[in-house]
Amino acid sequence: MSNFHSLEVYRIHRETPTAISVEFNVPPALQPSFSFKAGQYITLKTSVNGEEVRRAYSLCTTPNENTWKVAIKEVENGTFSTYANRKLTEGATLDVHTPEGNFIYTPSTHKGAIALFAAGSGITPIMSILKTALAYGNTVALLYGNKSVDETIFNDELMSLASKYPNFYLKFVYSQARAENALAGRIDSAAVNFVLKNQLKDVDFSHYYICGPEAMIHTVSDTLKNNGIAEDAINFELFTSSEETNKAAENISGTTRISITVDDEDFTFEMDASETILDAALKQKIDAPYSCQGGICSSCIAKVVEGKAVMEKNQILTDSEIEEGMILTCQAHPTTTSIKIDYDDI
Repeated sequence: MSNFHSLEVYRIHRETPTAISVEFNVPPALQPSFSFKAGQYITLKTSVNGEEVRRAYSLCTTPNENTWKVAIKEVENGTFSTYANRKLTEGATLDVHTPEGNFIYTPSTHKGAIALFAAGSGITPIMSILKTALAYGNTVALLYGNKSVDETIFNDELMSLASKYPNFYLKFVYSQARAENALAGRIDSAAVNFVLKNQLKDVDFSHYYICGPEAMIHTVSDTLKNNGIAEDAINFELFTSSEETNKAAENISGTTRISITVDDEDFTFEMDASETILDAALKQKIDAPYSCQGGICSSCIAKVVEGKAVMEKNQILTDSEIEEGMILTCQAHPTTTSIKIDYDDI
C-alpha cells in the first residue's frame, strides 16, 4: 500500500530570497496518518519536465500545532527546489508521503536542557524540536549559522520566540556579514565552546541536536565529545553529504540474481551489479521506497536476508544496524551472485 497522499498546497510564504515555506492542507480523515514527532520529515513527489522527482523535507512545525509545513531552499541546479521556489503555487497538489525519520525529540524521554546546532536549511527539523521543547518547558540553546541575516530562514520567528521565552538562548553566526550580538564566521569549535563553556557554562544540557552539512556536523560532534559529552546524547541529521565514497563499492561488475520483497510482494530478476539495488528495482517498475537518493534520508532502508552488498556511502546506519543486514538501497551494490532484499523487515 502506498503511503503517498495527494495534498493541496494551502499556503506559500517567502522566507528568504532563496527559500520558501510550504504549508499543506491535510484533511481531517488523513490527519491520524500524518501525525508526527518533532524532527521528522515528509517526502514530496511530483512530475517536473515529464520526470518523477521525490525530495525529503523536514517538518518545521510542532506535533501539537495541527499544521504541516516545510521549508524549501533553492539550490543551484536543484530540480525540485527550483520548481518549488519559482513555479509552485497555492492551490496546487503534490503527492506527500506520511512522516518518517529517526531524528526526533520526544518530551517524555528528553527532559532537561537541550542544545541545538543548525546551519542553513538544517534549521527545519531543529525548528520543530525547538518549539516543541519550549512548549514543554525545556531550557533550549540554539547556535544557528547562515551567510547573512537576509539568508536566515525563520529569522523573525526565532527572534519572536527569544522574546517570548526567557529559557531560550539564541545565537546567530554569519559567514558573510556582521551583526550586533552575532558571531562572525562559521560554526566551529570556538563558537560551540563560546556558547557551552562561556555563555551557558552553568546549564546542564542533557541532549544535543545537530543538523546541516556533514563537515559542520563532524565539527560540532567532535567538539562535544572533546568536552566529555557521551556519544548517545548527540543526535544529528545530514542535509548534505560528502563526496567521499567507499572504495570497495567502486568498479563492481557482473550480474546478480536479486529477489526483493516490498509491501508483501516478491520480485525476482537479474541486475547489473554496477547499478545500485534501488536503481535496479525502479527500472523493474517496483514501487520501492525512496526519497533523496543521496544516502542521507533513510527512506530506502532494507534488510539483506541472503547474500551480501556494499554501500558507496553511509552516514545514517549504525555499525549494529549494518551487522543486522540493514542497507541503504540507493547506495548499495550486490557483491554475490544472488541476493535477497526485504524492505518490509526493518
